[in-house]
Amino acid sequence: MAKFVYRMQSVLDIKYKLEEQAKQHYMTVQTRLNSALDELEALRVRKEEYFHSYRELLAKQLNVLEIETCKNAILIMDEYIEEQQNKVNQIEQELEQAADAMKAAMKERKIYEKLKERQFEVFLQELNKEEMKEIDQLVSYQYNVRNTEED
Repeated sequence: MAKFVYRMQSVLDIKYKLEEQAKQHYMTVQTRLNSALDELEALRVRKEEYFHSYRELLAKQLNVLEIETCKNAILIMDEYIEEQQNKVNQIEQELEQAADAMKAAMKERKIYEKLKERQFEVFLQELNKEEMKEIDQLVSYQYNVRNTEED
């Protein structure tokens, strides 16, 4: 029996590898985004703690140095939060690009899989034709043998 050989199997294998790499890159960027979001949340919590301390200092006896330090800390935390938010936005854009690349790699792989399926169907049809041809030849041979024996 004939064996099916897909002549573009190496290309399909490469497409599988490219898709896997795109998935790995997507997961890496997703992990970075999650980490950046966690850091952003930690900065916001820290700012809230400074703000709470600032309110407590204002309610107690006035210590101008501590109040100014706390106020400056809040302002610095605002800057850190803004920087972190920009970093998160940048990573989100990178994540979108990675998702697009992953989708493109999956699409290319699916195209080559469809081509393989079609080529396999053609192979099966040709194999079926060959089998039918052999059966016809066998039947024809048997018919001729019977006719010769009867004569």
